[in-house]
Amino acid sequence: MLSTIFTRMEKVKIIECPRDAMQGIKDWIPTPTKVQYLQSLLRCGFDTIDFGSFVSPKAIPQMVDTTEVLAQLDLSKTDSKLLAIVANLRGARAACEHPEIDYLGYPFSISENFQMRNTHKTIAQSVELLQEILDLAFAKGKKVVVYISMGFGNPYGDPWNVDIVGEWTEKLSAMGVEILSLSDTVGTSDPESIDYLFSNLIPRYPAIEFGAHLHTTPNKWHEKVDAAYKAGCRRFDGAIQGFGGCPMAKDELTGNMPTEKMVSYFNAAKANCNVNAMPFESSYNEATKIFRQYH
Repeated sequence: MLSTIFTRMEKVKIIECPRDAMQGIKDWIPTPTKVQYLQSLLRCGFDTIDFGSFVSPKAIPQMVDTTEVLAQLDLSKTDSKLLAIVANLRGARAACEHPEIDYLGYPFSISENFQMRNTHKTIAQSVELLQEILDLAFAKGKKVVVYISMGFGNPYGDPWNVDIVGEWTEKLSAMGVEILSLSDTVGTSDPESIDYLFSNLIPRYPAIEFGAHLHTTPNKWHEKVDAAYKAGCRRFDGAIQGFGGCPMAKDELTGNMPTEKMVSYFNAAKANCNVNAMPFESSYNEATKIFRQYH
């Protein structure tokens, strides 16, 4: 009986990623539109909102107004935390200036080619930078979410297997990383690799909170979420309707994990993802309008 109760009350964190949904859109999304959309998401009950980034405007021009957006958000009636992506020390320092931001997100690629494309650094340089960001974040009272980009393979021919992911997890753990999100940057993951990685890494590193940032085609979302959840993952990134992906990857990408599909899955699994239905429906409709208008 008790086991049934605990199963029913299993808590799942959903990290909604409007930044990931918007960053690749070429049309400029006006700042007030971003603020209105983010404000609607803050009412939904998500654990965290990946809302913006402090990166080069040349790399991601859509996010150049992150500071302005942040200044206009009303956080007085939400429990959702805010996460911003950073790619260098300057961006990390800028993010740390804002007490409203709880998390810095750092994309760490285990593909040398993608690390260069994404941040113009080698993996070795990225390790050094990450340590500086971790030290800075600790001093400023922030947490760092490290994304293992290309965590399920890459299109460049760079070496990848589950042992490489395990080796990097060990190194990142030794550096003090507390939140590690395995990222399926180009949608190459399958249920077998998802199950193997999470079911092996989660018990091996109890001090690390593991997350899943999975990209998918419309017909494969269920098998991926199902594999991660059953392997013990309780932190999932998504974007409403699966909008967005990664504009810097070599090949055309499949979309983000659709949040509405995940909510449906977790409700059916009797897991508590804390998403409120009516505000979520409002955000869903808002997303439809925005992403229909801007391309």
